[in-house]
Amino acid sequence: MAFRPSNVHWLWMSAAIILLDQVTKQLVFRSLLQYERVELLPILNLTHLHNTGAAFSMFADFPPWVFILLGVGVSIWILWWLRRHPRDERLLAVALCLVLGGALGNVIDRATRGYVVDFIDFHWGGWHYPAFNVADMAITLGALLMVLDMFLSGRRTANSSNA
Repeated sequence: MAFRPSNVHWLWMSAAIILLDQVTKQLVFRSLLQYERVELLPILNLTHLHNTGAAFSMFADFPPWVFILLGVGVSIWILWWLRRHPRDERLLAVALCLVLGGALGNVIDRATRGYVVDFIDFHWGGWHYPAFNVADMAITLGALLMVLDMFLSGRRTANSSNA
């Protein structure tokens, strides 16, 4: 079997996400008291919140180690995938590196604080979208890019079998 360069060169993106995530959380943690809110726009606040659960605070009663193990497990799988798959799968590699950076950003919070610091609060009238952070944005964007990659891969497969 010939050597195939892997996708590990994309890990800089994960490191950048982790750094940006931790810096922004630390700024919020040091600048705002818990539940303190600063209005940035009529529909956007910075609000210092602590999330002990998963997305949208689901499973908030679970101990932090459950989410730490899950985040580490997903991260190990992503690293394995990046090492084993060919370099030409760029979109999926970028998507997975975004998820990796976000997962590890939140794992760091859970391991050091026991909860995740959330602070981006969109609202309209009396409705508030659940608060989130940079790591959550990276995970969401990564997941959307994975769906796009699956759609594009399916189209490429269909086009190649029709040719």
